[in-house]
Amino acid sequence: MTTASTPRAGTRTNVQKAALAVGAVFLLVGLLGFVPGITSQYDQLSFAGHESGAMLLGLFQVSVLHNIVHLLFGAAGIAMSRTISGARSYLLYGGIIYLVLWVYGLVIGQESAGNFVPLNGADNWLHFLLGVGMVALALLLTRNRDHNRKAAHA
Repeated sequence: MTTASTPRAGTRTNVQKAALAVGAVFLLVGLLGFVPGITSQYDQLSFAGHESGAMLLGLFQVSVLHNIVHLLFGAAGIAMSRTISGARSYLLYGGIIYLVLWVYGLVIGQESAGNFVPLNGADNWLHFLLGVGMVALALLLTRNRDHNRKAAHA
């Protein structure tokens, strides 16, 4: 018997679909960071540090390390989307991580050694939007599940 909180075998809940989609986008972004043309000034791509002049889509400063982080974060999202709790955790805690990165990007100097990923202004505001969006998805897409679980135990 299936309920709203236990999906049928082979089906994904909305939170699992969202985590899978977010993970796939991060995986794609990580790959695109290594594609000349999509990443402008590709010849200035360095492993890490604010000196990397490569710009994904001409806007977002990237480095090899930055691209690897996107690839790993994407793979984590895809793997964690297999379960409802994993998908929720990925979106919630991943969103919190991105909000922390947003604050970090605002307080460090863009030319400082602390900007090792590297981050620019466009990255910072994208991190804010990602953080808010991921936390919202985690909370909104699991709120009925949490309510149903409490009602079943009452």
